[in-house]
Amino acid sequence: MLAAPALALAAPVQAQLCDGSSLRPSADGRVLGHLPYGDVPADELGEAPDGFAVRGVCRLRRDALPDLGRMLADAGADPATGGTLRGLSCHRSLTRQQDVFCREQPGDPADRAMSVAPPGHSEHTSGYALDFAVRPSNGCRDAEACMAASAPYRWLVANARRYGFEQSFPAGNAQGVKWEPWHWRWVGTAANAPGAPRARSLFARARTEFPADPAVVTPPPVVPTIRPPEPPPPAPPAPTKRGRRR
Repeated sequence: MLAAPALALAAPVQAQLCDGSSLRPSADGRVLGHLPYGDVPADELGEAPDGFAVRGVCRLRRDALPDLGRMLADAGADPATGGTLRGLSCHRSLTRQQDVFCREQPGDPADRAMSVAPPGHSEHTSGYALDFAVRPSNGCRDAEACMAASAPYRWLVANARRYGFEQSFPAGNAQGVKWEPWHWRWVGTAANAPGAPRARSLFARARTEFPADPAVVTPPPVVPTIRPPEPPPPAPPAPTKRGRRR
């Protein structure tokens, strides 16, 4: 029953461009390379822990918040993190996504879409995705190479999967989206975790055709090995009677 709303959100939709025109989906349902994601109802959003957002408030689906809270607590207690993970951008409404898409440098929308999804086609509007930032920034402007060289990013790569988060757009991804080491989406720690079926349904196509890396991977089921019974040990030879010497 949880999958139906997610599939409805993922129905192909047109995207409004910055000049007011609309762009129809291509034959595969994508717009400028991006898959469709509708906006999440406001009553399904909750606030991330205090102090997490770099600016304002970080809102995500309530299903993702417990795992995010655990991850932030564990990262804060681990000296290997080497800094603090903060939230640069979390849920975005369709209107907000339109603003972000159109504030990029003017030019070909396809070029712009390599780094910002058009409205209706961003994982941010799903409420499951967020962009991390590292603080202190040490002069890093939240750019790819700078972010990837940081100790907190390495901590995410090593540990985020344990909390249900995976990196949506790794370097060289088949979707053709720019590498975004800061962008991670929540799919739950296991397929049957609370809220995970809906998130995994929404991202099913993305996870199949354009795999995340690192990705949350469900371990294969353990199949017991049935061994044939051991053959019984051979019976000891019967004692032979020896005659008495005379």
